[in-house]
Amino acid sequence: MEVSALLVVGLLVALFVVVTVLRAVRIVPQARARNVERLGRYNRTLQPGLNFVIPYIDRVYPALDLREQVVSFQPQPVITEDNLVVQIDTVLYFQITDPRAAAYEIASYLQAVEQLTVTTLRNVVGSMDLERTLTSRDTINSQLRGVLDEATGKWGIRVNRVEIKAIDPPNTIKEAMEKQMRAERDKRAAILGAEGQRQSQILTAEGDKQAAVLRAEGNRAAEILKAEGQSRAIDQVFQAVHRNDPDPKLLAYQYLQMLPQLAKGAGNTFWVIPGEFTSALQGVSRAFAETLPQSPATRDTGSTDAVAARAAEDATQAAEAAAAAVADAAEANGLAPGGRGAP
Repeated sequence: MEVSALLVVGLLVALFVVVTVLRAVRIVPQARARNVERLGRYNRTLQPGLNFVIPYIDRVYPALDLREQVVSFQPQPVITEDNLVVQIDTVLYFQITDPRAAAYEIASYLQAVEQLTVTTLRNVVGSMDLERTLTSRDTINSQLRGVLDEATGKWGIRVNRVEIKAIDPPNTIKEAMEKQMRAERDKRAAILGAEGQRQSQILTAEGDKQAAVLRAEGNRAAEILKAEGQSRAIDQVFQAVHRNDPDPKLLAYQYLQMLPQLAKGAGNTFWVIPGEFTSALQGVSRAFAETLPQSPATRDTGSTDAVAARAAEDATQAAEAAAAAVADAAEANGLAPGGRGAP
């Protein structure tokens, strides 16, 4: 029994030694830190790696994460300058720089940072209206970061960034904003439609203008060519008349031939018969009544004077018949020879 008792005591001593050795050796991971209290007072901070402490005298606290941490806070109601309640959701990026201060200067640094963020956010947003709040996120972030960094410095915490994740206005404000945005879109669409219509009308007017200019130029060229053609025709006729030197008898005969053509029009309700018309007919009659000189061709063929006299007599009869027909037509239309007829 003594051997058994000694064996138990030996096992207990060995167990105590193992436990003591284990409690004396502490391994700290990278980017971690652990505070050590000796007899109730802060002694030192264990660095990453192998560390030794005095068992049963030194008390080692849980490790603190020295990496940059991200904390997303719950949306907080904030009242703007124009008395609108908005829900603001924030995200905080911070890092522990002094493990001793983070453990002994503040009881709960996360809770303290959250409350400080909410308070600072209400102070900043309370001096802005809703529209400025929605469009000034960078300003709000910089002001929050400045206040938080200054307040958390003594806690051993450095605030790297503060971001506003969401700003939710009331539902009524959302509906009003949606209507405003819809009205703005309709306005831009109407402006674009009007601009397109104006451009279309301008292009159409430019096209009509160019077409009118081209048509006018074409008509002008056609009129110029037509006038040149008429001028050349008149010039050629004038030259032909002067070159052939017609006598009054021929002109009277041509005038007599044009009278029936003047009377053919359906809208001709009156004639104008000059006073020289009778004398013109008499001149034509005398011209045909005279014995025409024989041409060389007649002399060559041996024509007689009887044939020429018969031809002259036929021409005289034709002229007298034409004069009588014209006189009858004038009387039928209420005309007086040598004057103007009534319509």
